[in-house]
Order: sequence, then C-alpha cells, then structure tokens
Amino acid sequence: MSTKNPRFHRPFDNAQGRRSIRLPEYDYSLEGAYYVTICTQYRKCLFGEIRNGKIILSKCGRIVDDWWQRIPERYSGVVLDEFVIMPNHMHGIIIIGGDVDNGVGAIHELPLRIKRRAMVLPKIIGYFKMNSARQINQMHNTPGCPVWQRNYWEHVIRNKKSLHKIREYIRDNPYHWPSDDENPERIISSQRVRAIHPTTSYL
Repeated sequence: MSTKNPRFHRPFDNAQGRRSIRLPEYDYSLEGAYYVTICTQYRKCLFGEIRNGKIILSKCGRIVDDWWQRIPERYSGVVLDEFVIMPNHMHGIIIIGGDVDNGVGAIHELPLRIKRRAMVLPKIIGYFKMNSARQINQMHNTPGCPVWQRNYWEHVIRNKKSLHKIREYIRDNPYHWPSDDENPERIISSQRVRAIHPTTSYL
C-alpha cells in the first residue's frame, strides 16, 4: 500500500496491549461506507500480477473476485462500491444500508446498545475471507491452510470528499504497484504518476 493511503485503524490483539481495529464509540449498525484492506497471509502474491498498470488475475484472484461480488447476495442492503484485487491484498468500499440483514434482524430495528457481536462489517469480512479461502484451498488440496491475515484494515468514510479520494486511490492502485509498500519487489520512486485507465483483466 502506498504511504498516501488514507489513515487506517490497524487491527491488533488487545491481549498484547495493541489497539482494536474499531473506533471505540462508533455505532457499526448505522448506515455508512467503509474502506477496507485485506492482505494475504505473509503477504504472498497469490492473486495475479501487474502488467502495464493493470491487474491480471490468477485463478486464486478470480475466486477472490467472485466471492467479493457475492457479498450483496448474502447480505441484502449491502452495496459494493469501488474495489481492486492486487497480487497480495485487496482494497474495497462497502456501503452498509440501514435495512441490511445481519442474521439477527434488520439493522434499523436494533438499539444502539447492541454489542459488537451484532455488528455487520466483521460478519461480512469473515464471510468473504472464509469462503474465498476455502475454495482456494480446495483447488490446491491444502485444507485449512491460511490464505488471509487474521485481521484487516478499516477506514470509516465520513464524507463525499473522502469517498472520492479513496475511490481514486483504489482505481490507481495497480498503476502504483512498483512503489507499493506491499510489493515485495517494490521500487522506491520520488514521483508518482496518476493512472489514467487502470482496469482488471483475467488470465
């Protein structure tokens, strides 16, 4: 990821004295947009490669793409905005509507005092990670092998200006892969040129 990424709340284990991914007083039942980043275990490049500013998805990458786009089928009221799958991580914007079904009832019917167990975003990410990893492991005959890091990065999108900025960052991400912090072979560059039309292709 670029150092120009919007600020994240890093997911750490509180038992080790590190802070939680979630804002302590933010009600995750409210309608809103969330920018998430999910990385592969050990940041292995499983999902494809970048060629000329475009991501060319591998079979694993196509599985990830498929399960990400299935999220609205599983969670009615959830809308997927801009997203991109990179060789070893992905960025996406998830918009959670006020009438989303999180498995325990409609969100608008839940009191604000409902604890995090009833909150939707972790359920969505868990569903996506579990099913994509399972299918990848089935393909490789490696049952139970970790595909994703245990946690993920999250940013609450609070206004349209932030939303537009993050959308642009996601669209341009493949173009900046040579200098991306997540790139094991990254090239340090003092200049960053904006990608004009980065797109997703398939092997």
